[in-house]
Amino acid sequence: MIVTEVKQGDFIKISYTAKLEDGTIIDTTDEKIAKEYGLYNENARYGDIVIVVGEGNVVRGLDEELVGKEVGFKGKIAVPPEKAFGRYDPKKREIVSIRKFPERPRPGQKVRLGNRVGIVERVIGRRAIVDFNHPLAGKTLIFEVEIKEKVEDLAEKIKALFVMYTGLDVEVEVEDKTVRVIPPKGASLNQIFIIGKYDAISRAFKYTDVEKIEIVERFSREEEKKFIEAAKEEAAEKEVEGEGLPEVKSEESSEKSEEDRKAEEKSEES
Repeated sequence: MIVTEVKQGDFIKISYTAKLEDGTIIDTTDEKIAKEYGLYNENARYGDIVIVVGEGNVVRGLDEELVGKEVGFKGKIAVPPEKAFGRYDPKKREIVSIRKFPERPRPGQKVRLGNRVGIVERVIGRRAIVDFNHPLAGKTLIFEVEIKEKVEDLAEKIKALFVMYTGLDVEVEVEDKTVRVIPPKGASLNQIFIIGKYDAISRAFKYTDVEKIEIVERFSREEEKKFIEAAKEEAAEKEVEGEGLPEVKSEESSEKSEEDRKAEEKSEES
C-alpha cells in the first residue's frame, strides 16, 4: 500500500466541521450539517473543498497540522486561539460616542468604524461599548477533518485556484504548459473576478509548472441569440408594465395648459 503524506504546497481535497470546545458547531463544509445547526448560507459553497497547504486557505493552526498527515486521514485537530483568531484582547473593547454611528446602535449589532468591525455590547446614554475582537478570539477550535485526496491534475488545480480567489467556476484547457481559462459569461464585469484572477494566476505560477496562462472570453452565435431574445422579452415586459417610459404630453393637453395660463394672467390683471 502506497502511503502519501501531505506536504507544503500540495493541493488536497478535504471536508471538515469546526466546533468550539463545548461542542458548538461554528462552520462546516457539509450542507446537511449546516442546515441542521442553523448555519446554512444560500450563497456559500458546500461539499469537499480544495486547498493549497501552507497558503492560508484555512486557519493557520489547521494549515500547519495538515502537513505530515496521510491522505485518507480522518480525525480531530485542535487549534489554539493564537493559531486561529488570536487571543482575546480586553484593550479592543472601546467606548464610542453614538455620534460616530449613522443611526443609534443596538446591543449585538455588528458595526464598522473606519477599517474595523466590532460588536456593540451595550449602549449607555450617548455612548456605546464596542468589542473589536474577532467573535472567535480566545477560542480553541476543534476541527473534525478528512483528507479525501491529493489533487494532481493541472486543470483541477487551476479550477480550484479560481474558485478560491474569484468565487467563480471556470473551464480550463491545458495544452503542454499553456493553460486557457474560460470564465463564465459576465465575469469581465465582476469586480471580485477582475481583482481575484491575479491572485489565482500568481498562485498557479508559484505552485505548478505552467508557463503561460490565457484568460479567454468565448461567444457563440447561439448564446448571443438567446441573450438578445431574453433582453427583448424583458424590455417588452417593462413596456407593457409602463416601466421606464417617459411621460409624454399630448398637443391637446399642451394647448389647454397655455389657455389656462392666459386666463390666469387676465384674472391677475383685473
